[in-house]
Amino acid sequence: MLLGMLLLPEAARADQAAIEQAAAAVSFDRDVMAVLSKGGCNAGTCHGNLNGKGGFFLSLRGQDPAADWQELVASADGRRINRIDPSRSLILLKATAEVPHGGGRRFGREDPEWAVLERWIRDAAAGPAADAVGVAELIVEPADAVVSGEQADVPLTVTAEFADGSRRDVTRMAVYEPSDPLVDVTADGVVGFDRPGLATVTVRYLRGQAVARVAVVPPREGEAALWRGPEPANIIDEQVFARLQQLGVEPAPAASDLVFLRRLSLDLLGVLPTPDEAKAFEADQASDKREQLVDRLLARPEWADVWAGIWSDLLRVEEKTLDAKGVELFHAWMRQSFAEGTPLDAFVREIVAARGSTYDVPPANFWRAHREPIIRAETTAQVFLGARIGCAKCHNHPFDRWLQDEYHDWSAVFTGIDYEIVKNERKDDLDKHEFVGEQIVQLNDFQERKNPRTDAPATPRLLGEEGYPDGDRLEALAAWMTSPANRRFARSQVNRIWFHCMGRGLVEPVDDLRDTNPASHPELLEQLTDHFIASGHDVRGLVRLICTSQTYGLASQHPAPGPLVDDPQLYARAIVRRRSAERILDAQVAALGVAARFEGYDEGTRAGELAGVERVRRKAADGDEFLRLFGKPERLLACECERSNEPTLSQALTLVGGPGLNRRLAADANRLTQLLSADLSPEAIVDELFWAALVRPPTADEKASAVEAFAAAATPREAAEDLAWALVNAKELLFRN
Repeated sequence: MLLGMLLLPEAARADQAAIEQAAAAVSFDRDVMAVLSKGGCNAGTCHGNLNGKGGFFLSLRGQDPAADWQELVASADGRRINRIDPSRSLILLKATAEVPHGGGRRFGREDPEWAVLERWIRDAAAGPAADAVGVAELIVEPADAVVSGEQADVPLTVTAEFADGSRRDVTRMAVYEPSDPLVDVTADGVVGFDRPGLATVTVRYLRGQAVARVAVVPPREGEAALWRGPEPANIIDEQVFARLQQLGVEPAPAASDLVFLRRLSLDLLGVLPTPDEAKAFEADQASDKREQLVDRLLARPEWADVWAGIWSDLLRVEEKTLDAKGVELFHAWMRQSFAEGTPLDAFVREIVAARGSTYDVPPANFWRAHREPIIRAETTAQVFLGARIGCAKCHNHPFDRWLQDEYHDWSAVFTGIDYEIVKNERKDDLDKHEFVGEQIVQLNDFQERKNPRTDAPATPRLLGEEGYPDGDRLEALAAWMTSPANRRFARSQVNRIWFHCMGRGLVEPVDDLRDTNPASHPELLEQLTDHFIASGHDVRGLVRLICTSQTYGLASQHPAPGPLVDDPQLYARAIVRRRSAERILDAQVAALGVAARFEGYDEGTRAGELAGVERVRRKAADGDEFLRLFGKPERLLACECERSNEPTLSQALTLVGGPGLNRRLAADANRLTQLLSADLSPEAIVDELFWAALVRPPTADEKASAVEAFAAAATPREAAEDLAWALVNAKELLFRN
C-alpha cells in the first residue's frame, strides 16, 4: 500500500489518505460535520440558511451538531439515510447529483467525502459524542508563501490540533476561501495563480480557523533581482520595505517637497497650506525640514479639529438624538481633549464611564446616542475593540471566535443604563427619535436579559472573558477595555490612526480585526501596538511616527507599475483616494477666498470645524448641501464605513456648476478680485492661483496655456474665473496623491 501511494501524485496521495482515514473510523463530530462544511451544505446560501432549502435545515456552518444529526437521521421519516443500503441514501444521491439536486454535484463516489458519509451510515449513523473535544488550533503550512513565476501552484497542508492534544491532517476536509475571486483553491488545498499577485486564504475546519498568505511574484534574475530601496527611517519602513524586498518590489521614489506639504497639511489639518507657507517650505534647505514640518502641523489647532471630527463620526454626534447643544458640548469636549493631548485610553475611559447630565457631563452624550443594550454592546465592541460581533446575535459568528452565548452575555453588560428626560422640546411630535433638551444618564442594576438560544437569563460578562469585576460597573468596563493587558483596544486604535494617515488600514475593514482577517503587515501592527502602549496611548506621537516614515512620504506614481506595485496593501506607493467632503470644500474655499455657508453656524466657519450634521433641520445652505452630496455621514452608524468617498454624477455636476462654487467665483471680495485689483500681469495672476489651489507653481505648458487664455478672453475677470474653476476641479485638489 505504501509503495502504491508513493507512486501517486501529491493530490491523489492526499485523497487516498483521506479515504483510508474515513474507512478506519468515522465520528459525527469530526468527520460528518466536516463533510457538511466542505460540501457547502451548511452555508448560508444552502441548507444553513435560516429557512433551509427544500425542507432540509442545517445549522449555519455547523454551529449545532446535535440539531444537524437530528435533521439528518430523524426528520423527514429518516428518508435521508438508508441503513439497509447506505450507498442509496438520499444524502449521498443528492450530493453526487444521481438524483436532481438544486446545489448540483458536491462530490463523487470516488471522493473521501463519499467514504465518510457512507461509512458513518453503515456504522449505525451515531450522533455527536457527549465527550467530543473541539479543535484547539488549526495549523496551516506554509502560513506565508512567496513563489516566483508567471503562474504557480502553492499546496497547503492543514493540521488540526484538538483539545485533548491529538492531531490530524485535515487538508482534504478543510474549507478554503480565498480573498481574491480570481485565485483558485482546489479541494485538496492547492492555491493556483494564473498571474502574479497576492491572496489571503481563510481555512476552516469545524470551529477552527486559520489564514495563509500566498504571493506569486514575477521571476527576477541578474540585475533585476537586486533590490534598491531606500534606507528605513523607523520601524514602519523596516517592516514595509522588508515585505517589498521579499516580493521583489521596489517602492516609488519620495514625493516632491510640495506634494508632501500638500498631502501632510490636508491629512493632518484638513486645510491647504497658504502660498507663503508653501514657498517658504520649498526654499528651506534644512535636511530635516519634513520632520520639522510634521512637528509644526501637529502643534496647530486644526489637528484637534480633525480628530474631534473623526470621533464625532464614530460616536454618532448628530443633532436629532443629542440636540444642537449636546452636539456642541460633546464635540467641544473632544476637541479640547485632543488639543491638550489627553491619552486615548483616558479619553475613552471618560466616555465609557460617563453619566449625569448630558449638558454638564459632555461625554455622557455617548450613552444618549446609544439607547438599547444591543446597540451599546455592538458599538462598544466595534469602535473600541475592533470586533464586529453583530453576526453572533442569531448564531455563532461564522468568521470570528464569538459564540452566540458570548454575544448575549456581553449585551447584558449594557442593561440598566437609563435616562431621565428633563424636557423634550422636539419640533416634530410624530418623530419619537428626536430629542431636544437636557437628559440625565443614570446607571441602575443589571436587568434580566434572555439568551434566545437557551431562553435562560444571560449572565453579564466581559467580551471574551469569564464573569464581570466588582465595583462601579462602567468604571470597571472602561478600565478593562483600555488596560494595556487588553491589546485589542490598543491594536484597534493603532489600525484606525494608521488608516487616517495612510488612506488604508493595516487591517481592512478598519474596525474588523479578527484572526481570519489578518493585517497586511502583522509584525508591524504588533510593533506599533507596543509603541502606542509604551507611549501612554499618545495619538499625536503615533501620528508623528507614521508621518516621518519614508513610507508615508512616497510618491503616488511608480516608475514600474504592475499588479504588486498597485496593490494598496503593500504601500509601495502613496494611496490615491478622493478627499473627504470637508477637505474638498475647505480647499475650494481657501483657493477662492470666500467662505461656505452652513445653517446655524457663524460666517467663516470651516467645514472641518462643524460639530454636527444638520444644525437647522430641513434647512440647508450651500455648504450643508455640498457635504451631504460628497459623502459626509449622517452619523447613524458607529462605523468608518458610513462615510462615502465614492464619486457620483451629482458630485460632478456640482463641481461643474454648483451654486456654491458659482457664488464663490463671482464674489466681489474673493481672491480673483484681489489679484485683479492689484494690477498684476496675467503671468503673476496665473502663478498666484496655482500656488493657492494646487500648492505649486504652474508648469511651463500650463502657464503658457493660461496666459494665452487671458489674451483671448473678453475680460481679465472672465479668464481668471475660468482658470480658478479649472484649478478647483483639478485632480490634485480633489484627490490625495
